[in-house]
Amino acid sequence: MIEPTGRTALRQKVQTRGLVLMLALTFVTGVVDAVGFLGLDRVFVGNMTGNIVILGMGVAGADELPVLGPAVALGTFVVGAFIAGMVLRSRPKGWTTAVTGCLAVGSVILFGAAFAAAVTDVAGDLGAQIAVAAATAAAMGVQACVARKVAIADMTTVVVTSTLTSLAAETWTRGGREALWNRRLGAIVLIFLGAVIGALILAVTGVAVALTLAAVLSLVVTSAGHRYVRTAAGDE
Repeated sequence: MIEPTGRTALRQKVQTRGLVLMLALTFVTGVVDAVGFLGLDRVFVGNMTGNIVILGMGVAGADELPVLGPAVALGTFVVGAFIAGMVLRSRPKGWTTAVTGCLAVGSVILFGAAFAAAVTDVAGDLGAQIAVAAATAAAMGVQACVARKVAIADMTTVVVTSTLTSLAAETWTRGGREALWNRRLGAIVLIFLGAVIGALILAVTGVAVALTLAAVLSLVVTSAGHRYVRTAAGDE
């Protein structure tokens, strides 16, 4: 059965909008990971692969790397992903009202982390750093779960190792115009730019401002997705 042209066009439009929003969340990951590593005791709050590696080296006593911060962030990331997974497990793939709710909660957590960083001595208090990192990691766990449920190809939003592999092994080997610009390259560039912006903000102002930017962007994505992706997709 051939799908009607209008429905096909609508589906493609939804996919494009969803892709743009997942790219924006990938940028957010770059921002918060820069903040976590540079301002929160060398903790990755989005990239759990990096966290596990740092944790392993820290346990071995290498280079005085932290153990508690990465371990706590790893745990709260898992908790955030688990809770979001429980909420979304019976929902269909795509952007549903439940997705909006999960992202909204994640945005609120990011705002809370930014507020905590603003009212505490996050630069000199290790406990405050771990608490802020833990909250941010929980929000990123929610985000990662949502990205899987929305199911935009190559858009995990929190890690680009597999995306880089796909870019090199699949996209570039085919050649053509797509090899120069595509969603995989876009995800890599945006997480890089997010890290650059996060590091620059951290150098000029501090953790609170960078996390506020991440929270605002997350909230904008949540609102835009609910209005333009969920509605167009026909939420149940």
